[in-house]
This record gives sequence, structure tokens and C-alpha cells, in this order.
Amino acid sequence: MCAKVTSIGLKGMEGYRLNVEVKTFVGNDSIRIVGLPDAAVKESKERILAALRS
Repeated sequence: MCAKVTSIGLKGMEGYRLNVEVKTFVGNDSIRIVGLPDAAVKESKERILAALRS
């Protein structure tokens, strides 16, 4: 399944638009974050997997 959503990012008090694309596959649980994510985004992988499992 593939999903595309529009979200916002914040830089200080300014907001900017960004596109998020997600594709799911049957098999092992894993998350790949591409682009230039900061450390907070990279650390959220475990929280995302836990939320999906529950």
C-alpha cells in the first residue's frame, strides 16, 4: 500500500510544507528514512514501530 500526505515542518517560528510518502510491504518490520532528517527524526523509528504494532 502506498500513501502520500502533505505535512508541515517548523524552523523557528516559520512553517514550511513538505510531502511525506509511505509504502508498506509484507515481511519484516523496518523503517527507512530518506532525505536529510535531523537526529530527532532518526530516533523516532522505535516509537513509530511500537505505535504500528499496537
